[in-house]
Amino acid sequence: MFGTSGIRGPVGEKVTAALALSVGRAVGMDTERVVVGRDPRESGELLTDALAAGLRESGTDVCDVGLAATPTVARAVGWEDADAGVSVTASHNPPQDNGIKLWQPTGQAFDAPLREEISERVRTEAADLRAWDGLGDRTRVDARERHADALVDAVDVSDPPAVVVDVGNGAGGVTVDALERLGCAVETLNAQPDGAFPGRPSEPTAEHCRSLARLVAEGDADLGIAHDGDADRTRVVAGDGTYLSGDVTLALLARAAASDGQQVAAPVDTSLAVDDHLAEAGVTVTRTRVGDVYVADRVAEDGVAFGGEPSGAWIWPDATLCPDGPLAACKLVELASERPLTDRAAEVDTYPIRRDSVETDAKTAVMERVRARVTDEYADVSTLDGVRVDLGDGWFLLRASGTQPLVRITAEARDPARADAVFAEARSVLSAARE
Repeated sequence: MFGTSGIRGPVGEKVTAALALSVGRAVGMDTERVVVGRDPRESGELLTDALAAGLRESGTDVCDVGLAATPTVARAVGWEDADAGVSVTASHNPPQDNGIKLWQPTGQAFDAPLREEISERVRTEAADLRAWDGLGDRTRVDARERHADALVDAVDVSDPPAVVVDVGNGAGGVTVDALERLGCAVETLNAQPDGAFPGRPSEPTAEHCRSLARLVAEGDADLGIAHDGDADRTRVVAGDGTYLSGDVTLALLARAAASDGQQVAAPVDTSLAVDDHLAEAGVTVTRTRVGDVYVADRVAEDGVAFGGEPSGAWIWPDATLCPDGPLAACKLVELASERPLTDRAAEVDTYPIRRDSVETDAKTAVMERVRARVTDEYADVSTLDGVRVDLGDGWFLLRASGTQPLVRITAEARDPARADAVFAEARSVLSAARE
């Protein structure tokens, strides 16, 4: 029922009020106080009401933060001395979807054992319903103000830059609050919350952020910030209008967060450019499975100063184990206030990455054969998430899609010809496994 990013799917099909009620009852079985919040999707109101009803039926008090960024919800769990948090959001998914994501008091998402426990309770319709005089209360809590305060306290911006913030019609308005308090001249795009996402699709890709890039390039702004629907993701446009890749952004944020001898957590498909840029500062990369849940697991370990995914999820463990898009925005503004992001990005070498997907109805069996062959033929192999082969001057990753009948191929090297050769080698390994 739960993926690594919680429950997500079409409203009225996979995601219903009945499901939200059941999840509320399941979470309420061993909690006394729970924070709930939602993104702007219209369905979020009824799903939050159903979820809160299930919690209150179980005797659990509900702290309702209303329309709020997902990191605001996650942080509020600790602030309110609650046992858990629930975000009603489908994050960067399209408007027809919604979802439910659960948070621990540390700000970390529910891990696999906790998700499985809730799933089992929902499947078995387990509940501990209380009598009329034992119901939980529902109170409204303003966590946005406290989140903004925390963001301002987390950075030092002595020369505030001009910023364009593309909120994406989502819940990330707290970013605007914080940047204005920091003294930035802020211009907004798509700032009106609207779960239909009329301004642009929720996912802040380069294509979807063309208006932001154009506005930054043609105006006086020093950088542009873009969020997805629930603001757990942040992407950035440099002052010349260049949309920075996720790998370059990861390299910049990680270099600022980590010091000599520390580690940075990043998934297995992260570019060598990040390793090379951080190595100059004595920082190493520890790789995780793809998914911010797994990055959060790793950054909770000693010696890991920062974690990020090129998709736009950034985690500072000394602040929260939830990807905090508004915090990332403030950290990027801090960097830009000291030195233009265009100049910083120019110092990150970028390498050619080749990607493709191959259809197969037997992806599990194919990947088992890939794993067996690669383990025999190559010296440096990781099976953490798919099969990743490190060739020293390049690498390739063969990884089954979690949602489609596909095996994805990724290959990278430091020059184009070698990248082509590594990609061909990876394709050959996969072709042999499909025979």
